[in-house]
Amino acid sequence: MVTRKTARKFRLTHRYLGIFLGIQFLMWTMSGLYFSWTDIDEIHGDHFLKEVPVETEFSGLLGTDKLDIDQPISSLRLLDIGGEPFYWVNGAHLVHARTGVKKQEVSQAEALRVSEREMKTGLRVAGIRRIDSVGPHHEYRGRPLPAYEISYVTPENLKAYVAVRNGAFQTVRHRGWRWFDFLWMTHTMDYQTRDDFNTGLLRAFSLLGLVTVLSGFALWFISSPTLRKCIRLLKFNK
Repeated sequence: MVTRKTARKFRLTHRYLGIFLGIQFLMWTMSGLYFSWTDIDEIHGDHFLKEVPVETEFSGLLGTDKLDIDQPISSLRLLDIGGEPFYWVNGAHLVHARTGVKKQEVSQAEALRVSEREMKTGLRVAGIRRIDSVGPHHEYRGRPLPAYEISYVTPENLKAYVAVRNGAFQTVRHRGWRWFDFLWMTHTMDYQTRDDFNTGLLRAFSLLGLVTVLSGFALWFISSPTLRKCIRLLKFNK
């Protein structure tokens, strides 16, 4: 049978592991509840977008052999920027699809028209600004820069992002997404990029969590009066 000294060690181990891991266990539980009770489409902000964006049709476009591009074309995308057709060539060059004139970047007015085509009708713009760099925790991280950040007058602090170089609509962000992003960070324990699910910290806490659970089972095993009674009966019958 386990001695009192050993039983005390198990209790202390279980107690202090529980205190040390308790806050993280609470965050895992809270974030898991939030994830399971939210609609991922709403988190993405789909309810702020038009169900079917306006599709523009263009005619009289130049062929690729007419474009003044001094390298083979590996990718080509047709974009509507302010009602005008543009080719986005090789992910680097913006060329007017009718005149062949290169364009360095889109203006704020053009970015607003791009967002109007994607966002639901009736949203009022509060302001627009250009962002040239973002930190690792910014809501627009990992996307093309520079970009225009368009803010709307809504309780959700809604923002839309349009790339400056090619005028492509990027994404929307709102309060629900920001809560999701914060809780996802606490869930994965990636406090740098928020996108890594294999951090050493997460692995360490997972292992410690397993040790905590096993120590709880061991504590029950060595301190259960019923179990001790059964063991004594087995010894007596022998």
